[in-house]
Amino acid sequence: MNRTIKKVAVLGSGVMGSRIACHFANIGVQVLLLDIAPKELTPDEEKKGLKLEAAAVRNRIVNAALQAAIVANPSPLYRKADASRIKTGNFDDNLKEIAGCDWTIEVVIERLDIKKGLYEKVEQFRKPGTLITSNTSGIPIHLLAEGRSEDFKQHFAGTHFFNPPRYLKLLEIIPTPDTKPEVLDFLQHYGDLYLGKTVVLAKDTPGFIANRVGVFALLDAMQTMQKLGLTVEETDKLTGPVIGHAKSATLRTSDVVGLDTTINVANGLAQGLPNDEAKDVFVLPDFVKKMGESKWLGDKTGQGFYKKVKGEGGKSEIHALDLSTMEYKPSQKVKFATLEMTKTIEKLADRFKVLVAGKDKAGEFYRLSFGSLFSYVSNRIPEISDGLFKLDDALRAGFGWEMGPFETWDALGVQAGLDLAKAAGRTPAPWVEEMLAAGNTTFYKVTEAGVRQFYDIASKSYQSVPGVENFIILDNLRASGKVLWKNSGASVIDLGDGILNVEFHSKMNALGTDVIQGLLKGVEMAEAGYRGLVVGNDAPNFSAGANLGLVYMQALDQDFDELNMMIQQFQQAMMRMRYSSIPVVGTPHGLTLGGGCELNLHCDRVVAAAESYIGLVEFGVGLIPGGGGTKEMTLRTALKYEDGEPEFNLLRNTYMTISTAKVSTSAAEAFDLGYLRRGDEVVLNSNRVIAQAKAAAIDMADAGYTQPLQKTNIKVHGKGALAMFKTGVYAMQQGNYISTHDQLIADKLAYVMCGGDLSSPTEVSEQYLLDLEREAFLSLCGERKTLERIQSILTTGKPLRN
Repeated sequence: MNRTIKKVAVLGSGVMGSRIACHFANIGVQVLLLDIAPKELTPDEEKKGLKLEAAAVRNRIVNAALQAAIVANPSPLYRKADASRIKTGNFDDNLKEIAGCDWTIEVVIERLDIKKGLYEKVEQFRKPGTLITSNTSGIPIHLLAEGRSEDFKQHFAGTHFFNPPRYLKLLEIIPTPDTKPEVLDFLQHYGDLYLGKTVVLAKDTPGFIANRVGVFALLDAMQTMQKLGLTVEETDKLTGPVIGHAKSATLRTSDVVGLDTTINVANGLAQGLPNDEAKDVFVLPDFVKKMGESKWLGDKTGQGFYKKVKGEGGKSEIHALDLSTMEYKPSQKVKFATLEMTKTIEKLADRFKVLVAGKDKAGEFYRLSFGSLFSYVSNRIPEISDGLFKLDDALRAGFGWEMGPFETWDALGVQAGLDLAKAAGRTPAPWVEEMLAAGNTTFYKVTEAGVRQFYDIASKSYQSVPGVENFIILDNLRASGKVLWKNSGASVIDLGDGILNVEFHSKMNALGTDVIQGLLKGVEMAEAGYRGLVVGNDAPNFSAGANLGLVYMQALDQDFDELNMMIQQFQQAMMRMRYSSIPVVGTPHGLTLGGGCELNLHCDRVVAAAESYIGLVEFGVGLIPGGGGTKEMTLRTALKYEDGEPEFNLLRNTYMTISTAKVSTSAAEAFDLGYLRRGDEVVLNSNRVIAQAKAAAIDMADAGYTQPLQKTNIKVHGKGALAMFKTGVYAMQQGNYISTHDQLIADKLAYVMCGGDLSSPTEVSEQYLLDLEREAFLSLCGERKTLERIQSILTTGKPLRN
């Protein structure tokens, strides 16, 4: 059946329901968002003389929930305007409208009786053949389908989104025995391509996959912490970024999510898993029970494992719970010798062997926790999944782990992981030793063709990981020998079909000398014997910008000749990419700031991940964009002058974007800010970006790409516009809205964008603007207050407004 999703009904407008509705609105789908109608008036409604029958009253709950979502931070919407695609209503008056919907998603309270009662009503109006799914995270899917019609059962499944649905990539699909295979195929395809999710097919077992393993890991960390006498701060230090987990680690995450949620999920799993070999882990530690009884539930109650208090002078301080006394004490900095040894190890996979070899409490913690985790996941197959790769996918996408449990186990070595599990008092599943005995020494391997395979327990052989045929994974290409050139900051990789890729691997993908060399090498190699070039990487962020530390050191030493040469090389590299004989495609994703933004501004086309935070942020460190960004944004603005809007207005909008260091909150917003333009693409699933960029490069090559000519007819407005900007900036400074140094930077930016103090509007070249841009950048590098701003960012990570 050829199925198209034009309209979706979301039943339940709570935190999850409203945000699922927003994410469908993000991708252009019409949404019907429904909730219960109130049973009584509020005092405000009574004062207004409203009746229960009034539409404003009957839709009060759903409208309030949607409004809360719209103003939430981080926003569940790509653009606030996308909320216009959501129509609200209530179950009594509007449930009949689901007859016009292609997919109905139930997201009401986690009670079987309430859900089943709603389904009974849904069956009266739902059009046969349309999708019906539940977002439940704890109720068995087969129980929800009991008593329903055959058509309902055939088109029913669990679709478990993770909160917040826009940002967390996991979507677990849980079928019932009656769910049609084509329905499952469609849900997996749609979730991947249209919703941008990592879709994992799960079995109908308690907690499904991610929560089952993720909550086990959380509770096991709590018990190990108690066993070793570790503090709250020590535990979070050990379970955060050092092992590829979120900065909020374990206990801070529990505070954010709410300890009551942890307690409810743990209790549910403890009751639902009487035969789990590690059921002892799901028994809550005494300190968690006490915290629950005291309503110390985290951020929602003002205190949990951490508590924010007012210290001396009214300054906020973070206190941490002392588990031995159950009292709060000032949070302490944590230091372990084992962690110190990993500081120079950039690659996550290389850290694990050092961590488990530690001779201090940190090493002991890792030996126990990894041993328990490895044993647990080995025993979950085939109970919760037939393929081990699904567990890794689920934990990476749902809990934000950089590496899944089996990937981590591989990094340590399968035999070493088995030894850790046994030493921790756990019993791994027999299939692991059988796998080793057969000569299979890893859970994953990459073929010579760059295809990733996993060990399939049923067939006792390696099988290709399904569902990634349309992805290009650079690690796999690297493992299969596709790297053609590399230095310490960049690599040139052959993507096949005549397309090369330049990948960065500097810290935060900062654009330093090595990366610039890699970009130039990539263009040179592509022009010599290939059809196109992609600039892409698989890191969480495309690039945090130019190497600010290098700029700072040269400016501090007043080595302005060297600094001038460095900026000139950066500008020339950007122009080399823009005016090469082959098409160049950029792939922004995550943070794409400063120099990273400038790079994409100079690509022929951009294929951006939906979650791209793009911006020229140099103003915050006392500079203006100096790698061609100011020139390019001025050029793009000049190209709009024939659209009818007053030219000064267009220029002012661009000027404000740069001078306020605006960063797009999504790729969609990047179009509004001018960082993306017509012809650029947005891809919902970030895993697909490089493959789509390769396809774009091929399309341009096939269409007969011709090397463009540098522009020499960019209209600038000279003194007229410059006076306007300076007057406005002066007024801002006099009103104490900005500092005198802000005024200096803003005036220099205006000078470049207006083409200098030309007496009348004039057409200038790109090189003319580049020279002005570089001159302004260098002069600001000589300002003490600029150096203070750069130093603040480098040392504290916080902007300084001096």
